This record gives sequence, structure tokens and C-alpha cells, in this order.
Amino acid sequence: MASDKITVKLKKSTISCTKGQKANVRGLGLRKIGAVRTLENTPAVRGMIKKVIHMLEIKE
Repeated sequence: MASDKITVKLKKSTISCTKGQKANVRGLGLRKIGAVRTLENTPAVRGMIKKVIHMLEIKE
């Protein structure tokens, strides 16, 4: 893995998402649009990001 941290920012609303997608966003620690969170770069976190990548902005 290139780095040990990933920064994610929620850029779209979770209003029209499925329950699973909403749970993934909450699991990443994001609540409101514009919320930023720095997370560990693990396979579990990468999988959660992959499910909702269309709603996130990612920086490594």
C-alpha cells in the first residue's frame, strides 16, 4: 500500500441511497455533506469506500 492514511470527503447527499450505502457512509464516520475524515488504509475501509465512491472525494 502506498500510504497508511486515506482522507475522504462526503460530496453528495445520502437521501436517495439504499440502506446499505447509508450504513457505509456512517461507518466511514461521515454525517453531513462536506464532512472530512482521515482513515487507516485497510482492505475493509477500501471496500466501504468502493461501495459509495460516487458520493465521495478521496485523497491519499
